[in-house]
Amino acid sequence: MKKNLITAGVDEVGRGCLAGPVVSAAVILKKSINLKLLKDSKKISFNKREIVSNHIKSNSYYSIGLASVKEISDLNILQASLLSMKRAVDLLSIKPEIILIDGMYAPKNLSNAKTIVNGDEKIKVISAASIIAKVYRDNLMIKLSEKFSNYAWESNFGYGTKAHLNGLRKFGITSHHRKGFRPVHKILSN
Repeated sequence: MKKNLITAGVDEVGRGCLAGPVVSAAVILKKSINLKLLKDSKKISFNKREIVSNHIKSNSYYSIGLASVKEISDLNILQASLLSMKRAVDLLSIKPEIILIDGMYAPKNLSNAKTIVNGDEKIKVISAASIIAKVYRDNLMIKLSEKFSNYAWESNFGYGTKAHLNGLRKFGITSHHRKGFRPVHKILSN
């Protein structure tokens, strides 16, 4: 097998959220990357994640792919996640020879993709993708929380925390809520 294949890591963030898009990142690391900084995004503090994300961006080729709340509703969350991954890969300025994807499923039409369960913990290039996707999505939800301040998105990022659920009950849903997700759907049904 050929050594030093151009390898992209891909991960998504936001599958379990009640609001906002699902976001994927695709990353191809440059030799200048500090591999010691790369681990699963969930194991890095919010502030440090921002710093590490900037380091990755400066030392990689990367792209972001999104699937909207409407696409999540129309397709289902798994298919929307795969769509966001495909978009991220398609937007890379360099075409990877192999694509390592966190999880059990890969988008169709990516013949050079390999899935790795818990890849964000095991494979540095997937860790890098998880960090970039998480920082991007968190910042997007913080921005949305400025306009929609009743749901605590600046701290829960759209996940179904107590503060978010209380906001839903008290103020109803927004256009950014995933209407098919149980807690949101329940409030719509009342």
